[in-house]
Amino acid sequence: MSRPRPWEVSDELWAVIAPLLPRHERRFRHPGRCRIDDRKALQGVLFVLYTGIQWEFLPQELGFGSGSTCWRRLAEWQQAGVWEQLEEVLLAKLRAADQLDFSRAVVDSSQIQAKRGRGSPKVGKSPVDRGRPGSKHHIITDARGTPLQVLLTGSNRNDVTQLIPLIEAVPPVRGVRGRPRRTPRHVYADRGYDHDKYRHQLRDRNITPRIARRGDQHESGLGTLRWVVEAAFAWLHGPRKLRIRWETRDDIHEGLLHLTHCMILARKLLATAF
Repeated sequence: MSRPRPWEVSDELWAVIAPLLPRHERRFRHPGRCRIDDRKALQGVLFVLYTGIQWEFLPQELGFGSGSTCWRRLAEWQQAGVWEQLEEVLLAKLRAADQLDFSRAVVDSSQIQAKRGRGSPKVGKSPVDRGRPGSKHHIITDARGTPLQVLLTGSNRNDVTQLIPLIEAVPPVRGVRGRPRRTPRHVYADRGYDHDKYRHQLRDRNITPRIARRGDQHESGLGTLRWVVEAAFAWLHGPRKLRIRWETRDDIHEGLLHLTHCMILARKLLATAF
């Protein structure tokens, strides 16, 4: 059996996505041209995401519509909060399948170059890349490395400032009887998150911080538990469109970032069926 291409949307996944998309009723009088099917447009967005081509070069023969149509559809879905809803649904399904472990969470960030978007609130001078413009992807995973949430900031933002926003951005995860789960018992992070102020804020939320301190020896053993977040970044930066930021608008890049997060969750959910 041939392996499905990454931009192909299976019937099972589409059944989950379709109810979340905004509906557009066609006008009775002066209906205009037929709207491109949402499923085809989504596959066009995924094709651009995974191949990294420019939107205007999306091949018309694939039947996904024009690149500008797919771009507008992505902006529309991002504004409607489709990806946040989809993340919540997929996380609930993973928890129902006993594939999430909230005993601990791991946070980290990764910088990417920003070829466009200078002057944007989420593009800043990178302190580790000679001041070149860049953006940061922040991620929090569960104990098994499943991404719970992703955030976008400028490269000039300190990692520790996004620790609490990451915790608070995790959606309420349902899937089992009882109250939805949002917070882990422990949070692991490297020395970039070493600040007592944020340790106190974690404890106020009944979360035990496990954060390496500056000046301590590297044989702390925390790396044996934090490696899962590096694997999560490998999945997140698998699509070529996320390795370098080419999008001028923050919402478009954020839409691609959250869409990739959803596809990671969908693949993990599919793997539980085999």
